[in-house]
Amino acid sequence: MAIPDFNLLVTLDVLLAEGSVARAARRLRLSPSAMSRALARLRETTGDPLLVRAGRGLVPTPRAVELREQVRQLVQDAQAVLRPTEALQPAHLVRTFTLRTSEGFVECFGPGLIARMGAEAPGVRLCFVQKPDKDSAPLREGAVDLEIGVVGSGAAPELRTQALFRDRFIGVVRAGHALSEGEITPARYAAGQHISVSRRGLFKGGIDEALEPLGLQRDIVTIVGGFSTALALARATDLVASVPGRHTGVLRAGMHSFDLPVATPVFTVSMLWHPRLEADPAQRWLRTCVREVCVATD
Repeated sequence: MAIPDFNLLVTLDVLLAEGSVARAARRLRLSPSAMSRALARLRETTGDPLLVRAGRGLVPTPRAVELREQVRQLVQDAQAVLRPTEALQPAHLVRTFTLRTSEGFVECFGPGLIARMGAEAPGVRLCFVQKPDKDSAPLREGAVDLEIGVVGSGAAPELRTQALFRDRFIGVVRAGHALSEGEITPARYAAGQHISVSRRGLFKGGIDEALEPLGLQRDIVTIVGGFSTALALARATDLVASVPGRHTGVLRAGMHSFDLPVATPVFTVSMLWHPRLEADPAQRWLRTCVREVCVATD
């Protein structure tokens, strides 16, 4: 089936509105002969005369009258699709954004982000969902608008990323714990009873690798899946939690935090989104809000 010339819709819309080949030609900046040829093509395509002579003018046929409003709407819809995007007005935005991230990020940065949404866009709702793994499928499938976390090697290559902040691991114990006083040496740190945070249930991680050259090993008493859980346990026991500093600022209130006595890598927390959302004004505004809240919450 041959693809119709959709430019003919614009021509038909103007012809039906003007009721004159000459006036339609001037409006479309065509010569009268070019407009006459376009009308001939329209007649051939529709199988109807469309405009017939009556005296010195042209009048629409019943078929043309029937098409007039439909053609006008089609042209307006096409113009709306091809029109440049208008500037976003957050105050008028009514939308729900889904962010996939850790509980620690929500607890630390969520209050500031929600406050900003309430001030700038009261019609916007934020839906925070847990991040049990690094699978990129939710972003690809559109179930998630934005993901926050460390970009791993398994992230889909097509995803867009932007760094939010750099973070590092610190040690945390309850107030009054033995490690809340005095110098924290590698041996003293390793001698404590520790909580391991691992979604995959692993006993060892980067901290343990840093202790190995010193001939030291942590005593891992329990494994949990998240940093907020680790801090809750450390707050109520003599266990030592090792967590990201910026990610857990709110959760550590009232506890004693200290620098780890071994060198561990600094890591970057980023936001990730699918390229189909790159140019969407509302999505760009959301990413700006997240970035600026992270910068302000230090």
